[in-house]
Amino acid sequence: MKFFKNFFHQSQRWLAKNWLKFYPQVTIIGITGSYGKTSTTEAINQVLSEKYQTLKTDLNLDTNFNLPITLLKIRPKHQKLILEYGVDHKNEMTKHLALVKPQIGILTGINPTHSDPDLLGSLANIMSEKSKLIESLPKDGLAILNWDDKNIRKMANKFKAKIIKYGFGLENKNEYDFYAEKIKVDFTGTKFTLVHKNYSSIKSIQMETGLIGRHFVQSCLAAAIIGLNQGLSWQEIKKGLSKLKPLSGRLSIEQGPLSSILINDSLRANPASTLAGLQTLADLTTKKRRIAVLGEMGELGESAEEQHRIIGEKVAQLKIDFLIAVGSLQKITAQQALKSGMPKNQIFWVTDVFEAAKVLKNLLKKDDLFYLKGSRLKHMERILLILKGKKVDCKVNSCHFYYPCQDCLLRETTKDIIKTNA
Repeated sequence: MKFFKNFFHQSQRWLAKNWLKFYPQVTIIGITGSYGKTSTTEAINQVLSEKYQTLKTDLNLDTNFNLPITLLKIRPKHQKLILEYGVDHKNEMTKHLALVKPQIGILTGINPTHSDPDLLGSLANIMSEKSKLIESLPKDGLAILNWDDKNIRKMANKFKAKIIKYGFGLENKNEYDFYAEKIKVDFTGTKFTLVHKNYSSIKSIQMETGLIGRHFVQSCLAAAIIGLNQGLSWQEIKKGLSKLKPLSGRLSIEQGPLSSILINDSLRANPASTLAGLQTLADLTTKKRRIAVLGEMGELGESAEEQHRIIGEKVAQLKIDFLIAVGSLQKITAQQALKSGMPKNQIFWVTDVFEAAKVLKNLLKKDDLFYLKGSRLKHMERILLILKGKKVDCKVNSCHFYYPCQDCLLRETTKDIIKTNA
C-alpha cells in the first residue's frame, strides 16, 4: 500500500510540474515563514482578486500535497497563483522548489517552531530552510521581507532579488519601504495608516480590514505591496483588504460558553501567534474581565521552556485578569506570570482540558472575554465542547488527527484512539 501511495504522489508531482508549463502567463507568488503564512496568503489573494483571476493553495492541506494539487487546478483563466510553502523537515523546501519556483517571495517571520530534533532541529536550520525560497527568486524577482524580524534582517544580505521591507517600523523607520502606524483594534476589525516612500504621490493612506489583531496588519502590508507591484490602484487594494474576515479558530469572535465572548484562536499556536493573540485580547475594549486559556506550544525543541517563559512574562504585563495554563510546559508559563507580578489568585495551572473546563465553569461570567489558544494537536476545542455539555471521552494529551474534535471521523472509536495514543 505504501508503494502505491508513493507512486501516486510522485506521478501527481510529475503531472503538476508539466501542467504548469502550459501556463507561462501565470505570476507565481510564494509565501513562507514560521508564522503568518495563511493570513498573508488570504490577504494577497483577496487583494489581487479585485483585478485578476487568482488561485491559491488550500487552507487545510500539507504543502507536500497542496502544491501539486493546486498546480493541477490551473486553468487558462488564471493570472495569479498564490502558494504557501510550509516546511518542517530538512530539504523540504528544495523539494517544493523543484516543483514550482515563484517570481515573488514573501518571508513573514522566523521563530523556533519545528525545531524539534526529528524536525528541522534548530533555529539555524529553520532560517536556512526558509531562506531557500527567497534565494531561488530570479534576479528580476521581488523579495518582500518582514523587517521587524531580527532573524530575517540577518539573512537579507544573501538575497539577490530586489528587496522591499515592511513591518511596524520597530527598527529605524527610514529603513522600511512600507510600515504601519496609528493601529486601532476593535470587535469589527483593525484600522491603520499605511506609510510608504517612493511608490506614488500618496505617502500615507488609511486602511481597514475585518481581521481582528494588530499582527494581521503585517499580512495586509505584504498584500498591499503585492497589489501595487501588480498594478492595482490604492482604491482596489483598500477594497480587497476591507473584505478580509477572520478564519474560524484564527482569532475569530464567537459566542462563547456560559454567555461569554469567545476569541477563538485554538487552531494553532507558536510563540509569535500566541504573543499576538494575547495582545489582541488586551487591545479589545471591555467592561468585563479578560481570561486567557493557553495550551502548550509544540515542536519548539530546546527552546520550549524559554518560549513558554516568555509567554508567562507577557501575560503579566498585559491587561489580562486571569490565566489558565494547560499542560506540563504551560506550568512554566504560570510560574513566570507569578514571578512577573501577576497575582497568585489570578493564575491557574491545570494538567488537561478537563481540569481547565472545571475551572472555567466556576470562573466565566456573562460577557467575559475568553481567549482560547493552543497547538492544534492539543485540541483545545474540547474545552468548549465540555462547557457546552457535550460528551468528550478522548483524554489523550496530544492527538495527531487534524479533525476538530466535534467533526472527528473516528469519534465512534474513541477508546481505540485512547489506547493508541496513551
